[in-house]
Amino acid sequence: MTGHPGTDAKGVQPLDPRQLETYFALMEAVSLLQHHVEQHLRTEGDLSYVQFQLLARLADAQGQLSMTQLADGVVYSRSGLTYQAGLLEKAGLITRGPSPDDERATLVAITENGLALVGRVLPGHIQDARRLLFDPLSDDDLHHLGDIMTRVRDHMRAQPPRSAAPRKRRPSPTSPPPAATQGLNQNP
Repeated sequence: MTGHPGTDAKGVQPLDPRQLETYFALMEAVSLLQHHVEQHLRTEGDLSYVQFQLLARLADAQGQLSMTQLADGVVYSRSGLTYQAGLLEKAGLITRGPSPDDERATLVAITENGLALVGRVLPGHIQDARRLLFDPLSDDDLHHLGDIMTRVRDHMRAQPPRSAAPRKRRPSPTSPPPAATQGLNQNP
């Protein structure tokens, strides 16, 4: 027993029906939009969504960005981003090189071929976003949704960026599993 009504064995209060409905509606809408966008990007540009995000951010930057800036901007793992950047570089869509100011940093820039590809897939991307996300909204809805999602995004981004998070270490073969050490320092 937790001592608080409406909480589970771990002391977590469940979502109320309206919160749960909102959560599922948001997740479903995001999934549907991302599915259509990814389908378009694969068909028109042979790009994954993450690859498009990288190219679009680089095109918008009108210059170089560091791999860390890209990882934080697209919310993707460091290793996954390195792999995706390698594919884009191999295809001649980006270049990567060392930073003259920080030997630990890698700078990334979009090539002319990368800009041309973004220019080719962007119109269809915009059409999908408009048709699926914006067409059913009034101007007032759009204003409110923008305010709400900006507030939620800013709240989530107030946490340290994923690129700053320490890497998870695998336990050594001689380490006891985490469950075996839980509760050792707790009073009965």
